[in-house]
Amino acid sequence: MGLFPFGKKELLQEPEKERLVQAIRTAERLTSGEIRLFVESRCSYVDPMDRAQEIFLSLGMEKTKQHNGVLLYVALKDRQFAILGDKGIHDKVGDHFWQKEAHLLKVHFSQQRVVEGMEECIKEIGESLHTHFPYASGDENELPDDIIFGR
Repeated sequence: MGLFPFGKKELLQEPEKERLVQAIRTAERLTSGEIRLFVESRCSYVDPMDRAQEIFLSLGMEKTKQHNGVLLYVALKDRQFAILGDKGIHDKVGDHFWQKEAHLLKVHFSQQRVVEGMEECIKEIGESLHTHFPYASGDENELPDDIIFGR
């Protein structure tokens, strides 16, 4: 037992984690694209996109065959986020798509519906990946579907 009898508060509760992992699995079922969710308490960078780029590379997301990985980065306590798509998907959807998804997250976050916002964002990213990178026989899940938790 540690010095203090209580544990560190989880950023997400188990049912929330399960919902989000299921959203990723459902979104990826019809595409060769990959979606990762990285959640941490605080963003130590001025620009969350800088943190997302660091995470994207550290997770090897730039190594997918079709360069169609998407990272959803969320710093819960700072209420910051970034959505980063690799070159393959970005070339297909352009800036307008990412701005639309960012707006969706802002609206949900402002209504204290963080998990619902992430879930809906994952769903819409999956639909876009399906449109541009539909599942083909032999496609493999190149990256794990679990949520990565930072500090």
